[in-house]
Amino acid sequence: QVQLVESGGGLVQAGGSLRLSCEASGSIFRINVMGWYRQTPGKQRELVAVVSSGGSTNYADSVKGRFTISRDNAKNTVYLQMNSLKDEDTAVYYCNVVVRLSVYWGQGTQVTVSS
Repeated sequence: QVQLVESGGGLVQAGGSLRLSCEASGSIFRINVMGWYRQTPGKQRELVAVVSSGGSTNYADSVKGRFTISRDNAKNTVYLQMNSLKDEDTAVYYCNVVVRLSVYWGQGTQVTVSS
């Protein structure tokens, strides 16, 4: 089993920044992909950004140029630096990791952007 602990969410004014962190622990042999997704009420969960074990990244068009995903393999931790936040970034953000062929989700952390 893999446990994910997220931190860093909160309330921020539009134009501000937040940094999310997600640490994985448990039966980890090798984490393949680590990423962040987000969800608002009534909508499907959507990809925000992912990073492979080799460091390749992929971003949703809506966050390109504003968000940066990174990972520290020694700490089994993935980060999401969010800059120039907008109202539409308000959502619950979920950490996601793939270990071998299994997918794990964090409990979610609320990000609220106020204008």
